Amino acid sequence: MTDLTKNPDLRTREKIDDYFGDWKWREGLAELMVPIVGRLYRHGVHIMIYGQSLVNKSPIDIMHAHRFVRQVEENELSELETYPLLERLSQMNLPDCEIDIGELAMRCSFFKDLPNNPDSIDKFLNEQISAFEIPFNRPDKPKDIVLYGFGRIGRLMARMLAQTTGPGNYFRLKGVVVRKSGENDLVKRASLLRRDSVHGRFDGTIRVDLENELLVINGNPVKFIYANSPSDVNYFDLDISNPIVIDNTGIWRDEESLSQHLTCGASKVILTAPAKGDVRNIVFGVNDSALQESDKIISAASCTTNAIVPVLKLISDNYGISNGHIETVHSYTNDQNLIDNFHKGDRRGRSAPLNMVITTTGAVKAVSKAIPELKGKLTGNAIRVPTPNVSLAVLVLNLDNAVERDELNEFLKKSAFASKYREIIGYTNSPEAVSTDFYSSPYATIIDSQATIAEGKQITLYCWYDNEYGYTKQVLNLTKKVASIDLQRFPKAIEDSV
Repeated sequence: MTDLTKNPDLRTREKIDDYFGDWKWREGLAELMVPIVGRLYRHGVHIMIYGQSLVNKSPIDIMHAHRFVRQVEENELSELETYPLLERLSQMNLPDCEIDIGELAMRCSFFKDLPNNPDSIDKFLNEQISAFEIPFNRPDKPKDIVLYGFGRIGRLMARMLAQTTGPGNYFRLKGVVVRKSGENDLVKRASLLRRDSVHGRFDGTIRVDLENELLVINGNPVKFIYANSPSDVNYFDLDISNPIVIDNTGIWRDEESLSQHLTCGASKVILTAPAKGDVRNIVFGVNDSALQESDKIISAASCTTNAIVPVLKLISDNYGISNGHIETVHSYTNDQNLIDNFHKGDRRGRSAPLNMVITTTGAVKAVSKAIPELKGKLTGNAIRVPTPNVSLAVLVLNLDNAVERDELNEFLKKSAFASKYREIIGYTNSPEAVSTDFYSSPYATIIDSQATIAEGKQITLYCWYDNEYGYTKQVLNLTKKVASIDLQRFPKAIEDSV
């Protein structure tokens, strides 16, 4: 049997004589990586490549992740370079953590010769990862999670929670609260979870237990609770212990109304919409450090706020922002009408699939809550357009300091892939990118570098964001924070990039 960890033809990335042979060889390595990634994940170690998870991925998905690296570095990454690292990591005594083997490989000065230097690999990994000194936090037992509402955000959150349970030590989706809509309610909701016209089929298994009103999602029993308001639920009676309730209905948005969840047994409440009143608005990665244990009700702000705030924070901290305008080109939502009908909002009553609709956005006002120094400096508006998903934020900013286009793009690229904003800010250099390319993108925002404009102190940035999936990922990250789940990520971020 051929040893796929060895290059039989001593090929290098710089010169390949047999493209097909090279591809088959690398495919074989990717196949070998699948069980190792799975085994590590079951023991609490999450493997990724430049922020792209390798868990439950096919060999071809793993190969795609390697090619993605060319967006960041001068060349794509080879499986020959990452497999030896992964193999040695699998032999280490690692606590729960996240490890990016793509970043590790690219930071290794001898990565092209890794297969021939096993001792050097061990030395390098010990320098990058101090296995016995890794601090991490997680609950003493899995934290119970309840979804209140099961619409676009609720179903995506259910998918993400089911797919990121890992070893089962962190959290468990225990319940979903909805209003009963008919005899086949549970069956229909299972179908909506299983199939999605935008995001495709659920990559997992779903079993309907009608007798117990359960959906068993990837082996996890989830109780469906039928209620008309939060006050109708008693979590203690349902054997759900002090859950974090994620309210994605948008119906209750102030502290008084959301407190109903607390009265019914919830320990914390996360609202997936901008809050009213004094409820703390949190954009994960920017102002989540302000969270306190005493904060029982938290807003995850809006999808647009999560898309623009990380970029604005980057620009403000490094170049200064005098003033600016933000225009959001936003896909239509369930709030709008399919055909013309009454709507309490101006213009929103007109048919969503047939019109561009100028409307307002609260995202700009919310910016100042996350970045106080920008209060009063920004204006904003929104245009709803006839697309079902993925939106675009156009940031026109006047800076305190001038910057050239190439310098700005290089700074944004480094920040996206090597700073504390990695996995929050994405980056693309493709001149062919369009909105559908960003379906199910996990980033809060993706900078379109080809569209960047910089003239002296004025810049224009174009930021794509999946207003459903990318936002839900931010809510998931915030939920982990609230649940006191804090796993170390390796290699460490390069803070000089921010």
